[in-house]
Amino acid sequence: MCELLGMSANVPTDICFSFKGLRERGGKTGPHKDGWGVAFYQGKGVSTFKDADPSYQSEIARLISDYPIKSTTVVAHIRQANSGGVGLENTHPFTRTLWGRYWTYAHNGQLHGFEALATGKHLVVGQTDSEHAFCYLLNALEQQFPTPPAEMKQAFDYLASLCPALQQLGVFNLLISDGDYLLAYCSTKLHWITRRAPFGVALLSDVDVDIDFSKETTEKDVVTIIATLPLTSNEQWQMMSSGHSQLFKAGEPQ
Repeated sequence: MCELLGMSANVPTDICFSFKGLRERGGKTGPHKDGWGVAFYQGKGVSTFKDADPSYQSEIARLISDYPIKSTTVVAHIRQANSGGVGLENTHPFTRTLWGRYWTYAHNGQLHGFEALATGKHLVVGQTDSEHAFCYLLNALEQQFPTPPAEMKQAFDYLASLCPALQQLGVFNLLISDGDYLLAYCSTKLHWITRRAPFGVALLSDVDVDIDFSKETTEKDVVTIIATLPLTSNEQWQMMSSGHSQLFKAGEPQ
């Protein structure tokens, strides 16, 4: 299996602290050694960094964990390959355009019979069940909404309604975003935490690193972190139940 990491915030925020914890799980404290990737939304654009090497050994990953790239929405992934070989084309997160905006997606799990899912004009580049499912979701969105919905939340509500059927094909933990909204769907394991004032000290579980968020934030900041497993040892994370989805915007659960 793979691991997911997402962030939704009401102000541009870096994810260095959380990514430091995730990076360790990419081949050191965890078996997810078959590549990693992270996408940062900045305005209407998205910057994506990927590497097919284990994240804990990757110099690019080290840069990401130390360099404070500010973003309001982040989608990250560390991979343990089960469908498709090790290579950049099979490395999450995947990004496509729809309705003049970038959509980014990452999946944890394994699906069976995914080849039957219609992808329309959204062609699959690699060999993974994950990318195929992403193209299916985008095609389904276009079929449901030939023109962009008046409220983008409608699109995410529809995406959430499609997830249980995909879960029937296997394990389907998902993060998907258009840069404004971030949808999380839990099939087996997914947790989240919303940090807001009064901020305190957080301790990473996978490496001896801590941070005092009160020195890094303002009292108006709201930041939600979503992860396969909790990244800190001294905070109370919310565990999602199987078959449950949760939508976030500007750090707030919707």
